[in-house]
Amino acid sequence: MTRVLVSGGTGFVGRFIVEHLLLRGYRVSVGGRTQPADGFFSRPVPHVPLRLDPDADQIAAFDSIYYFVHAAFEHVEGKYRGGEGNDPEGFRRANLDGTVRLFEEARAAGVRRCVFLSSRAVYGERAPAIVHESTPAEPDTLYGSIKLAAENALKSMTGHGFVTASLRVTGVYGRAGLGRKHKWSGLFADYLAGRPVPPRIATEVHGDDVAAAVRLILETDPAKVSGQVFNVSDVLTGNREILSVLEAETGCPHPLPPAGESDFKVMSTDKLRALGWAPGGADRLAATIRDLAGLAKHAGDSPSA
Repeated sequence: MTRVLVSGGTGFVGRFIVEHLLLRGYRVSVGGRTQPADGFFSRPVPHVPLRLDPDADQIAAFDSIYYFVHAAFEHVEGKYRGGEGNDPEGFRRANLDGTVRLFEEARAAGVRRCVFLSSRAVYGERAPAIVHESTPAEPDTLYGSIKLAAENALKSMTGHGFVTASLRVTGVYGRAGLGRKHKWSGLFADYLAGRPVPPRIATEVHGDDVAAAVRLILETDPAKVSGQVFNVSDVLTGNREILSVLEAETGCPHPLPPAGESDFKVMSTDKLRALGWAPGGADRLAATIRDLAGLAKHAGDSPSA
């Protein structure tokens, strides 16, 4: 079985990657500051101490590792854009310099493939209505700038025996890990309580579909992926559509928010789909909302009269 190290494996997206790879027979280790709590994953997963520190010698973390998936990112809780808080230099040092150091150590240790979880933020808000991987990257946030710089650093290391790729991901949804809240928990609570909900349009992709994209990059012919970037996105939706499913499941009497503006910039995923990626689309989105609505009801949430 192939050994994979997933940094940030206890994070929201990282957990999906770990579980998906475990289910497909990979031997997965989780890299991070703290060991996962018992029961956090569906089966025991080895923990490897790992941190985003450009001064730390962590090459031993990659002993016998064949693939490295880098999903770790330090930020103010609940924020990516603006996640630097009051410490932009520390944010850059950890997430760019620390990331590049891990890439270098992975390559030096003989890791065969490295997949980096990047972001739609690399394109910036001046991007056209439909964004392709060939669209010029013009980030307008520190977060986007750091993701782009890390992508470029990884690409520069690409060579024989070290296959690299970056996935530009946005809007990940799904069940959260043990003891954690899913991304729409606040939205659900506001609607069920009758509090105002603003209109919002965005694209969403299930965490397991992101994980499937990661696995695809690990398993595809190197000539088709190495040194490449791939957009990872799925369904264009909004608060009104999401909450309409919750409304149907709970019988909540509160009015739905307006539909919102429809000029959201959508990422084309044709490049990834050409490799065989097939996300769950609107059906998976609706099924997941129904599942999360059931969790809310089980937890005792109920619509206010």
